[in-house]
Amino acid sequence: MNPEKQNQARWLLLIHQIPPKPDYFRVKVWRRLQRLGAVAIKNSVYVLPLSDHAQEDFQWLARQVTEEGGEASVCEAGFLAGLSDAQIERLFEAAREADYAAIAAEAREIGAALSRDAGLEPEARSKAQADVARLRRRLAETAAIDFFDAPGRQTAEGLVADLEKRLSRPEELQAEGQGSPASEFRGRTWVTRKGVHVDRIGSAWLIGRFIDPQARFKFVPAQGYHAESGELRFDMFEAEFSHEGDRCTFEVLLERFKLGSQALRWLAEIVHDIDLKDGKFGRPETPGVQRLIEGLCRTHKEDDARLARGSMLFDDLHAALAQANK
Repeated sequence: MNPEKQNQARWLLLIHQIPPKPDYFRVKVWRRLQRLGAVAIKNSVYVLPLSDHAQEDFQWLARQVTEEGGEASVCEAGFLAGLSDAQIERLFEAAREADYAAIAAEAREIGAALSRDAGLEPEARSKAQADVARLRRRLAETAAIDFFDAPGRQTAEGLVADLEKRLSRPEELQAEGQGSPASEFRGRTWVTRKGVHVDRIGSAWLIGRFIDPQARFKFVPAQGYHAESGELRFDMFEAEFSHEGDRCTFEVLLERFKLGSQALRWLAEIVHDIDLKDGKFGRPETPGVQRLIEGLCRTHKEDDARLARGSMLFDDLHAALAQANK
């Protein structure tokens, strides 16, 4: 094995021992680790992806521990046996999935209350708006420590964005407008997250086939990207087109652009169930399509290649569904 590759570090570890007293300090350290997004790989050993920012955070926390009479070390690490990098990534993903699930559950509770009380009094509306603003802050804080782009983020973002729309005007329970003129969306650059999977592949196919035949696609990191003039984002944080409520991006695009064929609606149901994993529609084609998408993503690591192969798959699937509807 190449020694340089063998010694390559991807992770930063905080190894610490906290004194038994005072009691509150242990809780304080634990809360700080949660805010940083660190996960435990064993008792008193926490990990973050290696970065200058993570190093500063861990060093600051280590200094606090030693000042209280404890012991703490910060080190760079590359795992050669035992835990694999993929296993550590899954620990981060599981932690953020739990955070997003909690946000989504609370958003659904607020949404259900809004549906029961369509005519909100001003005081009740103000409380609901404050609750949604708090959820938005939680979502932003969670997204900031979502180092490996946990899939639950899109659902939580969609639910919170839907609540914000419903509370933005008295007609929050009325249908959305008549959609945007297609001419405004021709020849644009459409931006989405790297590592495309079923919803982004399907949405890109839908855009190129039915919305913007001259579309150009750009793949960017999940965090920290600021759209350039004229770009349109889809299926990513704060995008123009993304999850809304319990609908995936493919479904949102169908609604916003008034694409109502039966074949496309069936296709949207397949994408929804693969992407959101909730079994809402249960179409018989879904397991097979899911297997094909998984194989496609394993075989092709580059997003352009995934999109090219995926578009052929969606072309064939759309044709088959259209034929079945005749």
